[in-house]
Amino acid sequence: MTPTPLPAAADLVARHDDWLALPGWPQRQPGSDPDGLWHWIQTNHRCNSLLWAEEDLARRTTVADAEIAANKRAIDGYNQARNDATERIDEWLLLALGLVDPASARGDAPAARAAAGARLNSETAGSMIDRLSILALKLRAMGEQTRRDDVDAAHRAASAARLARLQQQRADLGRCYDELLADAAAGRAYFKVYRQFKMYNDPRFNPALVVERAARG
Repeated sequence: MTPTPLPAAADLVARHDDWLALPGWPQRQPGSDPDGLWHWIQTNHRCNSLLWAEEDLARRTTVADAEIAANKRAIDGYNQARNDATERIDEWLLLALGLVDPASARGDAPAARAAAGARLNSETAGSMIDRLSILALKLRAMGEQTRRDDVDAAHRAASAARLARLQQQRADLGRCYDELLADAAAGRAYFKVYRQFKMYNDPRFNPALVVERAARG
């Protein structure tokens, strides 16, 4: 992997918002390095965007059950892809920081390389980027609520207050992300690649799917 500059929170926020504003997003994903850091950041954001839409559709009450089942299956798929992308983001960042053994970075048990005395951060930088992506979606949705003309002024005012709170949450998270990367680069902190091992999507581990497969012989 070629060295990739570590993205600051401001860069992430700008990209997240810019992608949301693209015509055809999220069905259309703009081109990027097929295996680069920004590719995985973009993939994570696209999956979160698709998840958001499917979650809304899954709450419908006037459509056939088959449509809701299709939404639920799509949610499972996008959620798996979102988590996979988050793990790839962590791999890239840790390799760039020299905090993971390159030979084990893609395996089930990546070996951390941390300076003596460095603190272990329980949340990874990739999971923070994932949360920043979700906050971008929340901010867009709440902003739309402040501009609705089919609700009363109280609804718009409450939405505006929530929008301000979400903006503060994103700023706070961005600061924590920047501080984590700075501390990691200085040897004061580290994080690990944590594998999610989502069992419900794997027919070898989901007990209900194991029973189905056994019944089919």
